[in-house]
Parts: sequence; C-alpha cells; structure tokens
Amino acid sequence: MPTLLRKTPLWVPIITLLIAMISIQGGASLAKTLFPLVGAPGVTALRLALGTLILVIIFKPWRLRFTKEQRVPLLLYGLALGGMNYLFYLSIRTVPLGIAVALEFTGPLALALFSSRRAIDFVWVILAVLGMWFLLPLGQDVAHVDPLGAVCALGAGACWALYIVTGQRAGADHGPATVALGSLIAALVFVPVGVWQAGDALWHWSLLPLGIGVAILSTALPYSLEMVALTRLPTRTFGTLMSMEPAMAALSGMIFLGETLTGTQLMALSSIIIASIGSTLTIKREPKIQSVDIN
Repeated sequence: MPTLLRKTPLWVPIITLLIAMISIQGGASLAKTLFPLVGAPGVTALRLALGTLILVIIFKPWRLRFTKEQRVPLLLYGLALGGMNYLFYLSIRTVPLGIAVALEFTGPLALALFSSRRAIDFVWVILAVLGMWFLLPLGQDVAHVDPLGAVCALGAGACWALYIVTGQRAGADHGPATVALGSLIAALVFVPVGVWQAGDALWHWSLLPLGIGVAILSTALPYSLEMVALTRLPTRTFGTLMSMEPAMAALSGMIFLGETLTGTQLMALSSIIIASIGSTLTIKREPKIQSVDIN
C-alpha cells in the first residue's frame, strides 16, 4: 500500500488536542440538557450508539488489520472509552461538575507523574496540581461530595489513564481509524446497559437531533482528534496537557454561563495554563518517522 513518510510537526497534535477539548466541553453542555429526559445512562447510550455509527461510516474499520500484540490493547482501549463516559455521566448526577472533573483528572495527572523522568517534568505536574486545587477548590468542597459520585469520578479517571496508555499502543498503525473499533467495543458493552436503564424514555425521535449533536461533539470528533495526539505525543506530555480541560471548562462558564472567578481562581487558571505550555515547550522529541496512508 502506498505510504507517505514524513515527520509530524509538533504543533499538529497539540492543536488537535485543544480542538478536541473544546468539542468535549460543548458536548458536555449539550448532554446535560438531556439528563432530565433520559438520565445519565441514556445519554451514554445515545452518545456511544450514534457516535459509533458516525465513526464506522467514516473510517470503515472492517478494513483495518491489527497484530496479535495490538488486539488486547484495542479491547482494553474500547472498554476504557466506554467506562470513562459511563462513569463520568453517573458522577455528575450527584457531584458538582467542577469537582467531578478534578477527581477524574487524577487519572491522566497520575500517569503524567509516573511517566516523568526529568526534574522539569515534575515542575509542570506540580503547577497543574496546585492550579487544580485552588481553581475548583477541593479543600473546601470535597467533604460534602456524594461518596458514590466521587467513586464514579475516580473510576472515570482510572479509565481515562487506561484509555491513554492502550490508545497509544492500539492506534500506533491506524491512527484515528482505531477510534471506530474502540467505540464499537464500548457500544457493544455500554449501549445495552444504557438502553435498559433509560427504558422507554429513550425511544423518542425528538431526542435524535440532540443525540447526534452530543455524539459528534463528545465522541466522533474529539476522540478521533485525541488519537492523532495520543500517537504523536509522549504519555506524560499528553497527560499534563489535559490539565487544560478543567481550565477550559472554567472559561466556558465565564463566557456562556456568566460565572465569575475570584483572583485566587484566576491565578490557579494561569498556573494550569503555564503547566501545559511548559510541558509542551520542554518536550524531548526523538526522531521518528510516521507512516501515513494516502489512499
């Protein structure tokens, strides 16, 4: 099969990751409007079913071939993708969104910490942790968080970390097309669960436009873009860059919901952004040739 050999510019995975995070924030806002109608499991089912359909049509995953070494990571990647969505939606039923995001972020943040090897890497991780602590702020509110909701958020964080690790391995050869198979695996497990829990409320044509919007913004577009970043960035850098997501959520609240931040929270937001930029600027890149299918 003809291929084009080239070295991927560093800005490509960074920009795609930022677009993915913006898309996820929009999808999360839209998904919350459906909670009173079909509940968190129902939204999960809609998101995965419609998102998977879109991805399968675009990428035609039946044409992909995976080695024996990639099949287990692919299976785990799909299960992690579905579990991350399902558990996070369950958590925000009873836990404030900001707290849930903070608890979920412990997954990629821990991954970034454990993957760090140089002193400068720990500086960015520490800045991200401090920013998260004062932005949300966990110190005042965590004692009042629903325990089950908190456990769900932490479980989503563990799935997020597994999603990063297995996604890098499973998607090494096929890039964004891997997301179609991963999403199909997730749908086979979690769509029946969501349909069963949502009941008859899920079977209304009026939900379809919103469901398609959630599927595109929360699954099809961001996970495809994240796969581009996953296969081109070091694990620690990807994990630290994801600290931008709660910062973007805070900015979205200011712009679209009229929420305000205190001076301390603005400094915390700056700390998170500095950690992300610093992590990016200090990437130690190794020469690597990417094989890109041009068919």
